[in-house]
Amino acid sequence: MQAERHILTRSGLRVPRILYGTAWKKAQTARWVREALDAGFDGIDTACQPRHYDEAGVGTGLRASRRARGELYLQTKFTPLAGQDPARLPYDAGASIAQQVRQSFAQSLHNLGSPYLDCLLLHSPLQDQRQMRECWQALEALADSGQVGQLGISNCYEPDALRRLDREARIKPAVVQNRFYAATGYDSEIRAYCRGEGIVYQSFWTLSANPQLLADPAVTGPARSLDRTPAQILFRYLLQQDVVPLTGTTSLPHMQQSLAIFDFALTDAEAGAITALL
Repeated sequence: MQAERHILTRSGLRVPRILYGTAWKKAQTARWVREALDAGFDGIDTACQPRHYDEAGVGTGLRASRRARGELYLQTKFTPLAGQDPARLPYDAGASIAQQVRQSFAQSLHNLGSPYLDCLLLHSPLQDQRQMRECWQALEALADSGQVGQLGISNCYEPDALRRLDREARIKPAVVQNRFYAATGYDSEIRAYCRGEGIVYQSFWTLSANPQLLADPAVTGPARSLDRTPAQILFRYLLQQDVVPLTGTTSLPHMQQSLAIFDFALTDAEAGAITALL
């Protein structure tokens, strides 16, 4: 069995159903991006946020892989000041929000060695609504320029905030990327909204934050019967729920296992048992 390896967003872009995440890899970023692409990943997630990401290292890994740019889905993030390391800002702290967005985007293109991005995310919502509107309008201008295929938002855990953005934006978010864990009820309301509106929900911290899920019989049972790992079962479950998980593994066997989730499927009963845990 080969499941469809891409999902279509409301903007008409095809997004790989599993992405390689590049946070926290520091000096090893280039190596692991190259390894991920060579293993078969088609999508890379990063951010213009030196505190947690080496975006230039991602660019080095992209070039080392020799994969054609047109084969890949590449997304990065504009990170507001509150999420940045003040000593390593990728833009002028005294500039307007709109200028910061433009400066960060220009830095991302330079870091990644790409003339365009498939997706640009706002790394977290701005609490000041005037600044939030100014920021999103700057993102929309980049999309208007043709250099960004679609827009999205990360770390948006309030359903009303997502609905407000979706209602007020001229170019509506096509992606929501959130931490997937019990503390937010696994974003059940937001995931339902995304699925209904054609927004692709991306999950991060999917394995690290959920040891109890991975150890539950609803996951370990299918893992035994299908001769798969619990991580594969959870990733496959999410794929069947139209969720795109991120994995940042630095293990080649785990990369191969993550990409093998397209080779099997869970029954409705197996998927339902996992749904009951969320």
